[in-house]
This record gives sequence, C-alpha cells and structure tokens, in this order.
Amino acid sequence: MSARTARTRLLAATTVALAAFALTACDNGKGVRDEGPSASSNSSAQPTGSTAGGGTKAKPAGGTGGSTAAPKGTTTAGTTTAGTSGGSGSSGKNGAGTTSTRNPACNGANTKTTATEVSRPLNHLLLTVTNTGAKNCDLTGYPIARLGEAQSVPPVAESTHPQAVVTLAPGESGYAGVLLSAADGSGGNGYTAKTLVVGFAKGSSATPALPAKGVYVDDKLTVTYWQQSLDDALAY
Repeated sequence: MSARTARTRLLAATTVALAAFALTACDNGKGVRDEGPSASSNSSAQPTGSTAGGGTKAKPAGGTGGSTAAPKGTTTAGTTTAGTSGGSGSSGKNGAGTTSTRNPACNGANTKTTATEVSRPLNHLLLTVTNTGAKNCDLTGYPIARLGEAQSVPPVAESTHPQAVVTLAPGESGYAGVLLSAADGSGGNGYTAKTLVVGFAKGSSATPALPAKGVYVDDKLTVTYWQQSLDDALAY
C-alpha cells in the first residue's frame, strides 16, 4: 500500500468518527440549544405615562376620569340654571304678601289739631290731630313743632317710633306728646312760648292755640312720633 492511499483512508476514518460523535451529542439531548433572544432585548422601553399592564394611554393634564367640564350656565345633572335672580318678583305688595294701600297724608288741610297742657306727666303738652275729611289719611312721622320765636324745632325721641303707620279714618284722632321742660329743673335756656306751629311730613301746617299764659320751654324740649293711642303719646 502506498503512502497516499494510507493517508486517504486515515482521513476518511477520521471524518466518519467526527460525524458519529456529532450525531451522538444530538441524540443524548445535551447539545447546545438556541435559547432565542434575551428578555431584555425582546421588550422595548415603555412610553412615559403608560402603566406596566400595557396599552393604557396617559390621561391628559387636568382631566378627571375622562369627563368634560360642564359649560357655564348649566349644571352637571344636565339642567339649565335659572336665568334670572331670585328676587321676590312681586310688586305693589308688602313683606306679608298683602297689597299695600297708600292713603292721602294727614295735614293741616284735612285735619284739626289741638294742643292741651296735661297735669301728668309733668311739663307735657298733648297734640291731638283729628281727621276731618271724608277719606282715610296716614299720619306719618312726627310733629315739626315750632314754639314761640324758636329758630329750630325740637328733636324726636326715637324710642317712640310706632310699629305701623298711623292711619286715621274720618273722625278718628292721632296723638303726639311734647316734653316741654325738664321736671327737675335741670334744663337751660328756658323761655315762655305763646304760639305754636305744627308742621306735618306732607302738606300744610296747623296753628293750634296754646294756653293764654303760654308754656314754659327749655333745652330739654322733645317730641314723640305720632301715635295711634293717647297713652302711647304720653308714655315718654
């Protein structure tokens, strides 16, 4: 056998042996397997705002649960708000819900006014206004009394403000009291007045007569509001 033939046979035997070895490695399950791409290479980075569960998009800024803000002037329940303010809406009525009446004002033209000096309380004058007309009249405010040559009129006692307007039917009377001077003599700038002019809130005035001797007045001079009853007028 030549040297070339010997080498050829040795190479063939080696090749067969290597093939047999490779086949054996595959059959016993211990060969190298392709594990595929790694987990890190298979997943891409999640976009900002998405959850780990995947697929959920980030909510827009300021949104709550995907609901849209209700437009102005409507409620979320779908009802339209009232278009006008909640005023009472009634006209010509007072707070009790009954129609208010407006009578002519009592004044010197439709009434008669008298002035009477009373013994109790001390130093008081009672003004009486009687409706001489054919219709009701309202006696509002207080008497604007000017005694003698006084340059000003006396103040009113605010505590005597009546609960309601004094309304006089024909022949009925309303009253006001006048504190002429301090009972204890503490008043100053006293003088004797022999004339009296009574002005009303509206309309002409009246000039009731005073006692012939006149009345003594000092700087405590005060009047009350017009009252429905004589007792209320003299309670101050």
